[in-house]
Amino acid sequence: MTDGSSGARRPTDARGVARQKARELRATQRKKDRRNRALLRTGIVVAVVAIVAIVTVVLVTSNRPSHKGPANMASDGVFIGAGLKAERSPARDVDAKPTPHPLDTTGQVVNIVAYVDYLSDYSGQFDRTNSTQIEKLVKSGAATLEIHPLPFLSNRSAQGTQYSLRASNAAACVANRSPDQFFEFNRQLFAHEPAQTTAGLTDARLVVLARDSGVHSLSAIKRCINQRTFEDWTQAALSRASTGPLPNSEVKKVTADDLPLVLVDGQRYSGSVTEASDFRAFIQQAQGERFSTPQPTSTPGATDTPSPSPSAIIVTAPPTSAG
Repeated sequence: MTDGSSGARRPTDARGVARQKARELRATQRKKDRRNRALLRTGIVVAVVAIVAIVTVVLVTSNRPSHKGPANMASDGVFIGAGLKAERSPARDVDAKPTPHPLDTTGQVVNIVAYVDYLSDYSGQFDRTNSTQIEKLVKSGAATLEIHPLPFLSNRSAQGTQYSLRASNAAACVANRSPDQFFEFNRQLFAHEPAQTTAGLTDARLVVLARDSGVHSLSAIKRCINQRTFEDWTQAALSRASTGPLPNSEVKKVTADDLPLVLVDGQRYSGSVTEASDFRAFIQQAQGERFSTPQPTSTPGATDTPSPSPSAIIVTAPPTSAG
C-alpha cells in the first residue's frame, strides 16, 4: 500500500518540479530582459553624448578665431597709398613676424604711421582733427599712411564687452575683405567713437559702419565681425607692438599712454591732437631738409607736369577743425 501511495504522488511532484523550473526560467529571462533594456538605454545615452560632443567640437572649431591673420596687413597695419588704395598682401600666421614697409627716401613722399585704439580719446581727437588733410596728402600720392589698430583699452568697456578688441577685429575684417575702404571705415570708427566705461558699439552697429563705408563683401565682413575671426590676431599684434621694436623709428614700443603714437618719417609727433596746424607744421619740419633740396629743372620741350611736393600740398591744405 505504501509503495502504491508513493507511486500515485509522483506525477504531482513532477508537475510541481516543472512549474518551479518554469518559474525559474521566467525569472531568469526577466533578468536578462531587464539587463538588455538597461544596456540598450546606456548605449543610447552614450551614443547621444558622443554625438553632442562631436557637434560641439565642430561648432567650436568653426566659430573660434582663425589661426591666420587678415590679408593685406603684413606689417600688422594697413598701408595706404595714392588714391587711398591699400597695399595687398596674403594672409599670414597669427604669430608671423610682421614685414615693415621701408621709408621712402626720395624726399617726394611723407611716411605717416599711426598706432591707434578705437576707444582712445586722444586717438579719436587726432583723427577727427587731421583725417581731412591726411586724406588729401595720401590721395594725391604725396604721402603714405599706415594704420595699426591696437586693442590696448579692451578692459575699459562696461559689462565686459571689450569694445576696443571688437573694433580692432572689425577693422581687420574690413582690411581682409575690402582694404580700399579701410581709410573710410577707420574714419567712421572714430567719428562714432563711444566713451570709455560704456558698453561701446554693438557688433551690429559695427556692421552698419562698414556698410556706410562702402565696403565690398559685406556679408563676409558681417560674419567676420560677429564671429570675431581675428581677435587672436589683434591680440598678437598688440603684443608685438607693445614689446617692440618698432620699425623705422627710434621709438622702441607702444604703450597705452602713447596713444595715438604717430610717426612722420620715423619721428614722433608730440604736438596737439586738436590743432590741425600743429600737425601740418610737424610734417613740414620732419621733411624740411628733403623739401629744401632743389628740384630738377624741366627738360626743354617736356610736357609732363611734375607731381606737387608734399610741402606744397600741406601749405595749401585748409585748416581742419576738431571734431
